[in-house]
Amino acid sequence: VQLQASGGGLVQPGGSLRLSCTASGVALHSVAIGWFRQTPGKEREGVASISTSDGTGDGTTYYPDSMKGRFTISRDKAKNTVYLDLNSLRPEDTGVYYCAQSSTWRHPGLATNLYDVWGQGTLVTVSS
Repeated sequence: VQLQASGGGLVQPGGSLRLSCTASGVALHSVAIGWFRQTPGKEREGVASISTSDGTGDGTTYYPDSMKGRFTISRDKAKNTVYLDLNSLRPEDTGVYYCAQSSTWRHPGLATNLYDVWGQGTLVTVSS
C-alpha cells in the first residue's frame, strides 16, 4: 500500500487549496483516511478524517473545532481519491500536509497513533 499527497503550493491568506490523496494497493473507500499536518515547532496534528464508507458510500467526518467550516474532507470512490479542501487559509496553516490510512480502525478520528500507513507530504505555504 502506498499513499501520495499532492496539491500543495503557495497561497495568499484567505485563499484556498485542494489537496489530493491517491493510493495504490488499497481501495480508499474501504479504509479510514486522515489528513494531518506538521507545522514548524509543533507536533503533527490531525486536521480532518473520514471513516470507512457506510452503506451509502459516505463516511463519518471528523475535524478539530479550530478547523470546522474551513477544511472539508471528501472521498471520490471512482477516482480512488480522498480530498482535503482548505479554505480561508491563514499563515498559521503553513506546513506539510500528510494523508494516512488506518488499516484497523473504522473510526480512528484524529488520533495520530491509530494510523499505520503514511504517504509523503505536500507543502502548503500561506503567505502574502
